[in-house]
Amino acid sequence: MTPNPAQSPIHYTGTPELALHHSAVPSPYRHAGGSRWRAAAMVTSHCLTGCLIGKWIGLAIGVALSLPRGVTALLATVLAYGSGFGLTIWPLLRGGMGFRAAFTTVFVGEAVSIGVMEVAMNAVDFAMGGMGVRSLFAPRYWTALAVAALAGFLVAWPVNFWLLARNVKRCHHGS
Repeated sequence: MTPNPAQSPIHYTGTPELALHHSAVPSPYRHAGGSRWRAAAMVTSHCLTGCLIGKWIGLAIGVALSLPRGVTALLATVLAYGSGFGLTIWPLLRGGMGFRAAFTTVFVGEAVSIGVMEVAMNAVDFAMGGMGVRSLFAPRYWTALAVAALAGFLVAWPVNFWLLARNVKRCHHGS
């Protein structure tokens, strides 16, 4: 099956080995004349989306149940990893790749990216008191989450630049 140049490695439905080969399918993150920083920003935005889904659910559970801040941070981090990995692995699985191969493909790049992002986000959220509010309707909860998301993006952006440059995030990068 000949690869379709309009499809990314994530959406490619042929053999998984071919989809991951750097010259087989162009990446949506490699733009003609485009910046690698721009590509890293796109990957970081994808990572942030996954992290925020799990993080928000974890924080909401922790705040709603009045869990200690450390437990809330741990729950939010575990759920952020779950949703972050899920958003990256799902398209690979839909494209025909087996779970083990998909997990292996995304593990290192996503683990590092999410880890850096979560450390920054938890530190900011903890410092601003967002984890310690008694209600999800408290403005401090939402302010802390917004500032934490910005901090997570800014810290993970250069990390993703580095990971892409070394082809560690193969599921996102075609070069």
